[in-house]
Amino acid sequence: MQNSLIGLLGVNLSTAVLVVTILACLIVGIVGGILVFRAIVIKKINNAKNSATSIIEEAHIEAKAILKEARLSAQEESLKIKTETENELKERRVEIEKLNNRFLQREEFINNREQSLEKKNDALENFKEKLEAQEKKLATQQSDLDKKYEEITVELQKVAGLTKDEAKEKLITQITNEAKHDAAIKLREFEQETKDNAHKIATEIISSAIQKYSADLTSETTVTTVALPNDDMKGRLIGREGRNIKALEMATGIDLIIDDTPETIVLSGFDPIRREIARIAITKLIQDGRIHPARIEEMVTKARKDVERDIKEAGENAVLETGIIGLHPELIKTLGRLKYRTSYGQNVLRHSIEVSFIAGMLASELGCDELTAKRGGLLHDIGKAVDHEVEGTHVSIGTQLARKYKENDKVINCIEAHHGDVEFTCIEAVLVQAADTISSARPGARRESIENYVKRLEKLEQVASAFDGVEKAYAIQAGREVRIIVKPETVSDDQCLMLAHDIAKKIESEMEYPGQIKVNVIREWRSVDYAK
Repeated sequence: MQNSLIGLLGVNLSTAVLVVTILACLIVGIVGGILVFRAIVIKKINNAKNSATSIIEEAHIEAKAILKEARLSAQEESLKIKTETENELKERRVEIEKLNNRFLQREEFINNREQSLEKKNDALENFKEKLEAQEKKLATQQSDLDKKYEEITVELQKVAGLTKDEAKEKLITQITNEAKHDAAIKLREFEQETKDNAHKIATEIISSAIQKYSADLTSETTVTTVALPNDDMKGRLIGREGRNIKALEMATGIDLIIDDTPETIVLSGFDPIRREIARIAITKLIQDGRIHPARIEEMVTKARKDVERDIKEAGENAVLETGIIGLHPELIKTLGRLKYRTSYGQNVLRHSIEVSFIAGMLASELGCDELTAKRGGLLHDIGKAVDHEVEGTHVSIGTQLARKYKENDKVINCIEAHHGDVEFTCIEAVLVQAADTISSARPGARRESIENYVKRLEKLEQVASAFDGVEKAYAIQAGREVRIIVKPETVSDDQCLMLAHDIAKKIESEMEYPGQIKVNVIREWRSVDYAK
């Protein structure tokens, strides 16, 4: 056991010596490393000091060069500024001298002007004195003239046997007559000149508008004829005990006239749409060959659908032809119904399209709203499509339709004012009225019954014959001109002008007529004698 302790103690002692040796080596290594690092740091510090010294010396040298260059630049800039300043001062001195010379000249001009004004003022004072003296002299002369006028007036009254008031009245009457005579002459000259200019301008605009649009004329009446393949078809249409013709008349609301006219029947009725339905239905029945009440009802129903489709297409084609957009579908459909409506033999749909084009062209010529004028022209007679179904005039019905489907105020005014029922609120309404007159009044556009034609001519002659001094009146050229023969001993040449004007105004107020009527007053004086 003791040996074991000695062995263990020997081992521990060797380990302790080893540890102490290692620690001593570490300490020596650390101290050596520190010394080496310190030497390196001292060397780097010395190198940095040397480098900083050289940089500082270079900076001093460069700073001296920059300072020298800056001094040279400053001297050059100073010299340049000095030169520019001296030049500017010289220019200012020159300008000041010019201004001074101008001022001296202006001062001299003002002095001369003052002298001139003083001379004029003196002249005005002298003229004023002379004028005052002249006024006093004229006042004295006027007083003397007034006295002499009164004396002459008294003497003239004694000689002429007239008082002053009577002479004045006679003079006024004479002057009035002369003034009327001169006024009539001037009026005739002015009226002729105005008519020539207005007629020329209006003719150019209207002729241009009409030439740009050419429409076909459609003439229809209240009857429609249907051709038959043979006369045997008449008996089949009548049917046993007339049941087929009764069924046709009940289904269509149209009267069928079957007479001795070969291979033809006549459909009579005031509703053109019903006439068209009846015509289509009868045509289909003839083609089909089966004619009995049930088949008639079926064909009439198909014909009604065909006509409704045709009405819609006609309205759409009219809108497409005129180039109008945004029109309500119901208005388009109502517009298409005008295809089967006529006025004095003129197809109303073609008339409306024509009015639309003419109004648009007139608006274009005058610089107005062309689209509004065309829209108003197309819709101006739309009330005629339903005037047989709704109470009221076609103007009021058309106005209600336009308001119902939200048309603008200008279009509504075009509709309600195209016959003069209300005042115009826009120039487009005036153009629509003019276009309506142009379309309906031009030759061949409308037909007129012989009774209405004769009555209009008689009324025209009666209106003209009612004036004093008229001997005879003749309506000629289909009522577009009235020639009036006056009594030469009653009506003078100057009075003829006033008479023509008065007759024209009375015709305008009392008669309704398309277009215009020319009033032609003729005065003829014949002096006759016989040599014996």
